[in-house]
Amino acid sequence: MTIQSEWVTIPAAMSAWWARPAGAMPPRAGVLVLPEVFGVNAWVRSVADRLAEEGYAALAISTFWRTAPQLDVGYDEAGLAAGREHRDQVSADQLLDDVAAAAAWLQQAHAGDGLAERPLGCVGFCFGGHLAMLAATLPQVAATCDFYGARVASFRPGGGPPTLDALPEIPGRLFCFRGDADPLIPAEEIKALAAALTAANGGVDCGSPQARHRLVMAPGAGHGYLCEARADFQPEGATSGWAAMLALFSEAL
Repeated sequence: MTIQSEWVTIPAAMSAWWARPAGAMPPRAGVLVLPEVFGVNAWVRSVADRLAEEGYAALAISTFWRTAPQLDVGYDEAGLAAGREHRDQVSADQLLDDVAAAAAWLQQAHAGDGLAERPLGCVGFCFGGHLAMLAATLPQVAATCDFYGARVASFRPGGGPPTLDALPEIPGRLFCFRGDADPLIPAEEIKALAAALTAANGGVDCGSPQARHRLVMAPGAGHGYLCEARADFQPEGATSGWAAMLALFSEAL
């Protein structure tokens, strides 16, 4: 599918990468993309573009716009250090405000296509995956994919109870993707995440294909396995993870 993509600025001076199908056909739905600590870099922009090729209107927002509005760094030690510096200045309340503003902008941009009344999808990676779990609590978001969001069982950006405690507040569906060889997400956190997802499912195991909230494990995969630019890229896990995400969006949106 032919797409159009460009940088835009949405209210509060937040920069974002905006990708959507070209031509007269309206998008299937809208999806928000939350980046890794490396910013809205070429890979994150490619995710939005790929979603547009699947027929979605995708908006990749800069979650660090208050301190580094144009952050775009590489997958190296210097880039990681820069990203973590700005990550540590993000709070959960700020993130929820940003996602709500981005959702309103996206829905208004395609009001003529009926998106103003439609629920949204959300996908995040790394720190953006952690933030996606928080974004899933918003009423506008019907389907969320959290790819390898670390520390959800022990940390909440800006302080407060861990993000995992917000799971019962999620009105839509949540898929959490993890690699079973991820050094940043220990077995104890996987166990806590699985227990919380299963409890939120009313006892339905989170590994079941029928579960509302699911934990999807990628065998042998490390951190960042969906990203071709990272050393931990794993084609098998990336292919299956992308397919599961598209299936969720197709069902829920």
